[in-house]
Amino acid sequence: MNSGRSIEATGEDVEKAIAAGLAELGAGPGDVIVEVLEEPSRGMFGLGSRPARVRLQLLVVSAPPSEEPAPPAPAPVEAKPAPQETKAAPKPVVEPDDDEDDDVFLGDVAEEYDGPLDEDAEVGKVVLTELLEKMSVRAMVIVRRAQSGEDGENVPWLLDVAGNNDLSMLIGRRGETLASLQYVTRLITSRELQRRANIIVDVSGYKARRTSKLNELAQRMANQAAEQQRTVTLEPMPPYERRIVHLALRNREDVTTRSVGEGSGRKVTIVPK
Repeated sequence: MNSGRSIEATGEDVEKAIAAGLAELGAGPGDVIVEVLEEPSRGMFGLGSRPARVRLQLLVVSAPPSEEPAPPAPAPVEAKPAPQETKAAPKPVVEPDDDEDDDVFLGDVAEEYDGPLDEDAEVGKVVLTELLEKMSVRAMVIVRRAQSGEDGENVPWLLDVAGNNDLSMLIGRRGETLASLQYVTRLITSRELQRRANIIVDVSGYKARRTSKLNELAQRMANQAAEQQRTVTLEPMPPYERRIVHLALRNREDVTTRSVGEGSGRKVTIVPK
């Protein structure tokens, strides 16, 4: 093995992706640093599914066996062999990520946008409307302008699905169906534009409400971690929600955040500095 060599591997889940990478490197779990690049997604209706993706970097160099091994040195006559401490095989080191998911918007969302739309909003609205029709969902797509970042640049378009009927089926458990709907909409729109589409898909303002609640939760738990000087672990969250927590606390000087765990059990920990 060459020291510092790095590869990427994919698998059905994070564990299988790591196993595939170890097999390709011919390395053991203790020989690598594992960085989770992308968690698996089941997609919706068989569309948009993607495997887990990890990066493995070698830590150690295995010395090649010599052709003629040197004979062992004779032990002293009266020397007793020193007891050797047995150690468990080290587990792979999984570096905490920043849960980079660029569909996060902060703050309030503007009212329905009645100005001129650029290609991203126009094409995205057509694609999302056609998807809803194929799903037999009676709803309309309202274009809004999301607020994102601190400098106001690269502000995404928000395509909000609204209607008189119950649209909770488009949100799903912990927003999983909504995440799949956004992935497919953005994928098709990006292919039509031949570039990445700067759009976000929401349903009845779900993401805006959820963002507000997560911001409040993050600040409350951060205060608790700082006051009690102990690490606070939040419940498992999807990447989108974990990133909201990271962003909500990134400017605090008394705590830091990192993600731990794998797959659907991945969660944010708030650690006092």
